[in-house]
Amino acid sequence: EYMGTSLNTMATPPQHGMESGRDPCPWRILDDTGVAFAMGTLGGGFFHAVKGAMNAPPGMRSSGAVSAVRLRSPVTGGAFATWMVLFSAYECALVQLRHKEDHFNPIISGFFTGCTLAVRQGPKNMLKQGAAGAAVLAIFEGVAILVDRSLAMFTRPQQPQLPMAGTPDR
Repeated sequence: EYMGTSLNTMATPPQHGMESGRDPCPWRILDDTGVAFAMGTLGGGFFHAVKGAMNAPPGMRSSGAVSAVRLRSPVTGGAFATWMVLFSAYECALVQLRHKEDHFNPIISGFFTGCTLAVRQGPKNMLKQGAAGAAVLAIFEGVAILVDRSLAMFTRPQQPQLPMAGTPDR
């Protein structure tokens, strides 16, 4: 027992999410970061395998691919995880500040994430990278809105067809 709370209940995340169906914020950051690391490592593994095989001398293509994957894939996964931990932290902060989850939170979070990652390059580049992050997330959110609207067409309740007056019922 730690501070009146069982260690078991502290280690397991709550099973219910917010209204969006996602995990609550502290757990969302960890979950998103782990998924981003896995995606970056797997995608980077494929990319670096191809690149390592192409840059290796003939007869050493497979060992060049394996070597490149071992050296560079974790770095790519780490870069994805770094981006996602910042993005998720900013998104959770915005949810707490604005008291709502809408399509603006990810766009603003993308701006702040781009700015944070470019902070060593000066204010001009910070704004450029922030705008790029916001633009990418705005495209993602725009596509998500279009997909939601197009799928909502299929889930609308339809009025049942009434039989015509002169036709017999079967």
